[in-house]
Amino acid sequence: MNILDQISQINRLDRNKMRTSLESLEKQCRQAWREVKKVRIPPSYRKAKNILISGMGGSALGGQIIQSLFYNQLKVPLQVINNYSLPASLSSDTLCLFSSYSGTTEETLTAARLALQKKVKILGITTNGRLARFLKKQKLPGYVFNPIHNPCGEPRMGVGYSVMGQIGLLKKCGFLKVSDAELRKVIKLLEKVNQRFKISHPAKNNPAKKIALACYDKTPLLVGSEFLIANAHTFANQINENGKNFATYFAIPELNHHLLEGLKNPSSNKSSLLFLFIESDLYHPRVKIRYAITRKVIQKHKISTLSYKSKAKTKIEQVFEILSLGGYVSYYLALLNKTNPALIPWVDYFKEELKKYK
Repeated sequence: MNILDQISQINRLDRNKMRTSLESLEKQCRQAWREVKKVRIPPSYRKAKNILISGMGGSALGGQIIQSLFYNQLKVPLQVINNYSLPASLSSDTLCLFSSYSGTTEETLTAARLALQKKVKILGITTNGRLARFLKKQKLPGYVFNPIHNPCGEPRMGVGYSVMGQIGLLKKCGFLKVSDAELRKVIKLLEKVNQRFKISHPAKNNPAKKIALACYDKTPLLVGSEFLIANAHTFANQINENGKNFATYFAIPELNHHLLEGLKNPSSNKSSLLFLFIESDLYHPRVKIRYAITRKVIQKHKISTLSYKSKAKTKIEQVFEILSLGGYVSYYLALLNKTNPALIPWVDYFKEELKKYK
């Protein structure tokens, strides 16, 4: 029997119960959407002329998904910052949203203190820690939540809070239009795909398990476009951190202008790479043609390809479907790699080393 269908083996490796957090994505989204409505935001925040979202790792994914999903809706520029500093264009007309699940991310906290000095419009989203205390002390608005639907405790597994919480905050500021009806459809879809992807669904009929098996002992290259570019980024992050497996991502059409010439060498590409295309009928017609031709070029180089196409009807539903898929695939890859998906020993080691230089 495939290890991905052996519950006893899964429980032996998943000692932190990450599977429960995976299966609770829709509950995280539901909680965040309900609670963020209660956050009181000053009317002046609606007058911001540009938006900055500051966060690292999983805490940055909400901003990146918003950036690609609402690209054609946002009437003001939005920039995601993954750094200690802030751009020189910062002004009192800037809305800064600081995202740190733990509330202890040093890059985000440093940037927040800089923003305070510049007297910009500040929002926050966190569970606790120094960011929560910063918001309270400075009497700044924010969404401080109790992650009851992330029992494994890993910040990256609370992505539903991060993404839906940030969407909710920017909606309250008047920059996004997302209705309760749309959210109900997202929740319904997540409940449906969870049944398809979850552990108890056998590998022979489980798309997430099939993709993980294809990715095993390979370097996955995630490919997305338009409103799903951030999903490709998130998917690669999930494989890296949960699956303990190197992965990266590219976007069509951009990759058509450079990457195809890099497939020839090294010769190990033929055996080591796997292109995973995240496809959608909602892409621009020319982009859909590019996927077919790109696949043909890659196959001519004798490199493996695999596709997943969302059948959801709207862009926001497809975004959350792929978000769920990436979580499950990365989880199953960790099991295939015979490792606990929750543990991040090298990230922990890095943080301990960094503390020596304070």
